[in-house]
Amino acid sequence: MKVTVSRKAHFNAAHRLYRKDWSNVKNNAVFGKCNNPNYHAHNYELIVSVTGEIDKETGYVIDMKVLKELIREEVEDAFDHKNLNEDVEDFKDLNPTAENIVVVIYNKLKPKLEPKLKLEVTLFETPRNFVSYSGA
Repeated sequence: MKVTVSRKAHFNAAHRLYRKDWSNVKNNAVFGKCNNPNYHAHNYELIVSVTGEIDKETGYVIDMKVLKELIREEVEDAFDHKNLNEDVEDFKDLNPTAENIVVVIYNKLKPKLEPKLKLEVTLFETPRNFVSYSGA
């Protein structure tokens, strides 16, 4: 019997969507106001879902305290109140779109989980715009 448990978290971060190898005209045409050279920020909401068998001994899929700490260490501490383009190594050469951010978060969390557990990460950039990723 497989069960999915989820933990919500949030972080606030600034970013700018642009490509260094494109002209300003092309960046503006593709990314619009999200290409603001002075950056813009979001209050990101995150849902991390872990699916697996219920452990007969503990009754857990994963200890939520462990999941909470993992999210804090790998995501909140790394991204909260940061400029993603300037302060987060993962985005030095990667455009910090919501799609890329959710994949980076997944790749930070997945190796820290037992291999038998399935992971899905959902990232809300705004209350109406969100992306999900559950591996390649």
